[in-house]
Amino acid sequence: YSIYLWRISMGKVSIIIEGKTYEYEKGTSFETIAQDFSKEHNGLIALVVFNGKIRELVKKADRDGTLEFITLKDSIGHKAYIRTATMMMLKAIYDVMGRENVKKVKIEFAIGAGYYCSIESDIKITDEIVKRVNERMNYMVIAAMPIIKKSYPLDDAVELFEKQGMQDKVKMMKFRRSSIVNVYALDGYYDYYYGFMLPDCSYVKYFNVFSYEKGFMLLLPERNEPEKLRVFEPREKLFNTLMQSTLLGEKMGIDTVGDLNNKICEGKIYDIIRVQEALQERRIAEIAQDIVDRKDVKFVMIAGPSSSGKTTFSHRLSTQLSTHGLTPHPIAIDNYFVNREVTPRDENGDYNFECLEAIDIKQFNQDMCDLLEGKTVELPYYNFKTGRREYKGNFLTLGKEDVLVIEGIHGLNDKMSYALPHESKYKVYISALTSMNVDEHNRIPTTDGRLIRRMVRDARTRGTSAKGTIQMWPSVRKGEEENIFPFQEDADAMFNSALVYELAVLKVYAEPLLYSIEPEDEEYFEARRLLKFLEYFLAVSSDKLPNNSICREFVGGSCFDV
Repeated sequence: YSIYLWRISMGKVSIIIEGKTYEYEKGTSFETIAQDFSKEHNGLIALVVFNGKIRELVKKADRDGTLEFITLKDSIGHKAYIRTATMMMLKAIYDVMGRENVKKVKIEFAIGAGYYCSIESDIKITDEIVKRVNERMNYMVIAAMPIIKKSYPLDDAVELFEKQGMQDKVKMMKFRRSSIVNVYALDGYYDYYYGFMLPDCSYVKYFNVFSYEKGFMLLLPERNEPEKLRVFEPREKLFNTLMQSTLLGEKMGIDTVGDLNNKICEGKIYDIIRVQEALQERRIAEIAQDIVDRKDVKFVMIAGPSSSGKTTFSHRLSTQLSTHGLTPHPIAIDNYFVNREVTPRDENGDYNFECLEAIDIKQFNQDMCDLLEGKTVELPYYNFKTGRREYKGNFLTLGKEDVLVIEGIHGLNDKMSYALPHESKYKVYISALTSMNVDEHNRIPTTDGRLIRRMVRDARTRGTSAKGTIQMWPSVRKGEEENIFPFQEDADAMFNSALVYELAVLKVYAEPLLYSIEPEDEEYFEARRLLKFLEYFLAVSSDKLPNNSICREFVGGSCFDV
């Protein structure tokens, strides 16, 4: 104890890093400590965990503790890179175009590694403006402009954003419970971000801003390669689907979470639910009509990432097809899994149920071709408990009006249905493409909505804890990147299953699950991030949701077997 008092009096602190103890001057920044270890880590250090809490690098070591490093290859570090680059781009746009000439800049959605930003301005976006925005951002990098975090009383923060004309943030702050707001400043530009930031602009070396459609695209490195910019790959169908959803949200008067909360307070939420459900039903009916108009379609192939609501969608699409006199038959590609003992394994030695080789493609194509030729086929059932395919007398013969509605992650991949004639297939890509933002500069990643959906559903139907769902999420996402997203543009139709109100409903179910994750769990930081995210939403009861709603697939009470 006397040695400890002596060390404190000498202004020293002991920092344990990777099991070894190091002494630093009290008040040394975490950035300085990180620089001492930068060469030993795979990737630039973006943040630290000090005594179990995430800290930005500008913070200082003012006591003894244990320190861990977060790099740009970690999810939390990568998100900090995206936020910092976004703030730099916004600052550059205002500098180049003049704040008085820019009415609104909104970070809309992600297309691959690109982030589409819409802009309202009287000035036309030209190549020269785009060039100057990039140059301005590069100047910020070279100058290592600091990003300063300041804490404001809530009323002062609201006043600050009102002066800057950021009414979206003013609306959002109306529902904030905390009396303190953390605001980031960059060379006189102030903004709010939910999440951590990098200490200065020199950390954001890799980016590109280019004009796209009517706005900008901010291209950034992907998490697994933080020091490399990939060539941007346009995804026209995905972009158009997202833009359509954004425009519908604007017509409903719900552009941000603040707008949604206002509707809830005004007692209009159930009107919003009815309109949103009607819009989805209309889109499903349009897809059904397109299928009917293509006279030769016998196989409707539905694919999408986890928790997209594929099962409910396939039931509702089948209902719409029935109104045209067709007889739909659901088939799950999962029933064509190979037997467990021959299932491929991943690099960790675990069964890889996501890869194409986990499916008996040859048998699937044989059965489908036989059905197309008018033969009677006994369809398999996969027993997940025994890990074997079984046959239980499920015979099927396709008539003139029969159509197969086939659901599975490989549905869009032609290797899955290589033997089927092209004209006999109609491909549908479905995903929960969240178009609503927290505010204009804080987008809601579609993966967050799907993760919360899955967490709620798995807890209800499979007894899986939130910890377990978060733990398996990276492998789920890896499978999606490899087996679904590369084929989404091959779809004949895209369906956005996201509901503008759903996070307000899911909040009620998700929060208790997330609070069950303890500080010592590896999933704790992700749980706290999601809890902070859900704080922005006012809660809505699921009591008045239609029983055929896609949201019912996750919260329960569906009229379908989901």
